[in-house]
Amino acid sequence: MSITIRPCGPQDAEALALVSRATFLESYADVLPAADILVHCEVQNRPELYRDWLASPGWRAWLAEMADTAAPVGFSLTCPPDLPVAPGAGDVELKRIYLLHRFQGGGTGAALLAAVEAAAREDGFDRLLLGVYSKNDQALGFYARQGFIPAGVRTFRVGANDYDDLVLAKKLA
Repeated sequence: MSITIRPCGPQDAEALALVSRATFLESYADVLPAADILVHCEVQNRPELYRDWLASPGWRAWLAEMADTAAPVGFSLTCPPDLPVAPGAGDVELKRIYLLHRFQGGGTGAALLAAVEAAAREDGFDRLLLGVYSKNDQALGFYARQGFIPAGVRTFRVGANDYDDLVLAKKLA
């Protein structure tokens, strides 16, 4: 399987929303109530939201696609930080890095993260922040292998319930 990664923009909002919904369901179907998943996907993973984000200053995304078909299989998205940690002028947030399960473990997630880190360095950022569900052991393991360390905790609402997210940080310089 050959996967390509490319920068994307507002015109890719439908693909980002599709991957978001699919990966959120894959990741949390056995953890979160169905009603919470449905509400979250409707509110936080709709194409209009991605279109607006990517038309805003400071927001960037990269799309992972099948080389042969251009079918979307994952993406990463950065933005100005909005996390409960002491902010620094050189901070950028990794808002999302989603990859369909069958494509995990082959280096695509690391390649998406590498694209984010390279762009962040080019833009003068020196720290990458993110929030991840505290019980998402697979994601936590991935981020630890990539050099992220704990930086805080936040409460994250999904549907009608609150969950603890860990805030992680990685120095880029």
